[in-house]
Amino acid sequence: MLGRFVGHPGFLAACLGLGALHLRPAGAANPQPYTVAITRTGNTALDAAIEASSQLVQLRRTAPAAPFALALRAQQDIGRLQTALQSFGYYDGTVAVTVDRLAAGDPALPDRLAQVAQGHAVAVTVTPTPGPLFTLGRISVHGTLPPQARAAIGLHAGQPAVAADVLAAQARLQTALLAEGYALASVPTPRAYENPGRHTLDIVFDVTAGPRVDLGAIRLEGLHAVAQGFIRHRLLVHPGQRFSPQAIDRAQADLQSLGVFSSVAVHPARQLDAQGRLPLTFVMQERPAHTVSLNADYATDLGTSLGIGWSDRNVFGHAEQLHLGAQIDGFAGRATRNPGYDISARFVKPDWRARGQTLSLDVAALRRSLDTYDQTALLGRASLLRHLATHWTVSTGLNAAEESINQQGVTRDYTLLGLPLQASYDSTNSLLDPTRGVRLNLSATPTQSFGGRTSSFLVLLASASTYVDLADFGLGRHGRSVLALHALIGSIQGAGSAFALPPDQRFYAGGGGSVRGFKYQSIGPQFADGTAIGGLAVDLAQIEFRQKLWGNFAASVFTDMGQVAPRAAPFEGGLHIGAGVGLLYDTSVGPIRFDVAFPLTREPGGDAYEFYVGIGQAF
Repeated sequence: MLGRFVGHPGFLAACLGLGALHLRPAGAANPQPYTVAITRTGNTALDAAIEASSQLVQLRRTAPAAPFALALRAQQDIGRLQTALQSFGYYDGTVAVTVDRLAAGDPALPDRLAQVAQGHAVAVTVTPTPGPLFTLGRISVHGTLPPQARAAIGLHAGQPAVAADVLAAQARLQTALLAEGYALASVPTPRAYENPGRHTLDIVFDVTAGPRVDLGAIRLEGLHAVAQGFIRHRLLVHPGQRFSPQAIDRAQADLQSLGVFSSVAVHPARQLDAQGRLPLTFVMQERPAHTVSLNADYATDLGTSLGIGWSDRNVFGHAEQLHLGAQIDGFAGRATRNPGYDISARFVKPDWRARGQTLSLDVAALRRSLDTYDQTALLGRASLLRHLATHWTVSTGLNAAEESINQQGVTRDYTLLGLPLQASYDSTNSLLDPTRGVRLNLSATPTQSFGGRTSSFLVLLASASTYVDLADFGLGRHGRSVLALHALIGSIQGAGSAFALPPDQRFYAGGGGSVRGFKYQSIGPQFADGTAIGGLAVDLAQIEFRQKLWGNFAASVFTDMGQVAPRAAPFEGGLHIGAGVGLLYDTSVGPIRFDVAFPLTREPGGDAYEFYVGIGQAF
């Protein structure tokens, strides 16, 4: 707290009020109802701080007071509200509080309140008088301060002497010293000296920088199933490296991202070692190695889906992951003919042959019976993903599929080989429920199809999402009001028509994750019976406003639009637009989402609405 220390003349009266508690007459109201009126200062932020600091205001409904307790509460508020004035630079400010027209601290106040009739609310009036605004005078530093850290203070003479600004400067100075390697730096609360005649405050920062140090020995604690050698190889900090809080934070976050630890804490030593270096200790708590998961979702077009999964997070002690899953789906869906299944296995090996390089091996067997086609397939994929920078990753690999597809009564067998190339950027702050940041994905997949009609083609896809927290524009609180935008564009090159491709390789639109309000895969070129053919180009756009309501509940309104073209040129084929509303309930595994959407460009025979239930945001 900045400012001179002053005595509290009302303290004696407060003590007298406490001593008189046992003298409460039998007829006094208990509790004593009251109203509060605060005279405005003209400074909106200051008025809000005064109201937030006043226990007369904050406790009026939640903690009713007996008459003598009300007198004490009013008197204690004076000091609190003067502190609020001083925090905004009004160090000569005064506060007057009256209760039933008597000043707080008036010896006659307890007797006055004791005579108030039962049920009668007394009037409390708070009148703050800010007085002159103090500004900063001389700003000086005692101690040794490296020149590169001095600029972090960021204060200048003549600016308002707001306590929060001075304390923020203290924090910036401490952070700047740590960032320069001064691990033992100390910047205590600055001292303030008042110049009453000039209405200024001189500020003195006492700095003890200490030595600039390197990291010493690094200890690892809490490892049992995870190999210590793997973690040491993974660590982003090493003995002899210059101390840097940012580097330590990155190392901590990197270990947490492995998925095998429930927590990772870092504890620097309290003193330097014999070589003048600072030892570190990483304390890790391993998560259970095995997990079982259940999942379910529902949509009116695809029906009900039920799945079970089993995972091993640390197969060989180096954070390898094995995921086994089985799912049955397509029950009672408007866009499905019969139930289907999806049985899959995935093995993930982090740091394969190089740090930050992940190998994934996937196999799956599936059967789908949709309005558009029936498919039975065996799929395999090997992919290699590499982190290039903080937000960028690239991947490549090999996809293979052996499948049999029936469309319009004709069954063809296909063998597919693809070489996917992908680059992704992700700066969002959450995987399942982002409120800010950008996601970008670019992919190109040259594919060779054998059997049926042998063909070679190139699938090009680009998608982008951005999330805007409206609090950044002064609208509401952070994370409560979010505008989410998503766009996708795709084109298949090298195919003369959609019929040159296997049906599952064509573009479709409609359904969850696409244009909600339309049945799954219902948008685009169609056969004579109204089922989708699929196309060679697609473009989609989605706009969604998400609003937190109360507790764990949130709501959304959205508009989706998209089209599928028979040629490889996007922005053709007839635009379809859907809109709807959603209700979300936030859980520990992500938000459970309930959406209902309606087609705004409904075609004859189309559904009037679609309903979706699932976990996570739509995009």
